[in-house]
Amino acid sequence: MKAGKAHQVPLSREALAILDQAAKLRTKADGYIFPGQRAGKPLSIAALAKAVKGASKDKATTHGCRSTFKDWASERSTFPAEVSEMALAHTIGDKVEAAYRRGELLEKRRAMMDQWARFLLTPATSSGTVTVLRKRR
Repeated sequence: MKAGKAHQVPLSREALAILDQAAKLRTKADGYIFPGQRAGKPLSIAALAKAVKGASKDKATTHGCRSTFKDWASERSTFPAEVSEMALAHTIGDKVEAAYRRGELLEKRRAMMDQWARFLLTPATSSGTVTVLRKRR
């Protein structure tokens, strides 16, 4: 973590199912959920970025995934901003607020992660209210 402190992440059932599947496929017993190519090393950030880009045909980034989550939380959910900020492990800029906020909002974050998982698994539908405008060539 950039902030240098532990960050707990409540996982949805869907995320736990992915981890169970990954455990079945794992060939190395080095303790990493996603082991890297080198023995005793985790999957590198570069390998993660490459996997995300490959899955999206070079259009997605890991930062873009975080940004998409924040947009969803702000625009499509009713969770307060501090819940999504804590989920993203953002530090609190205001020293007074930081001094008083000691909890981790785990139950609220768990509920948010469950809603996020349902959102990601729901096929997109067209409501007919959005028109894509393209520049003429």
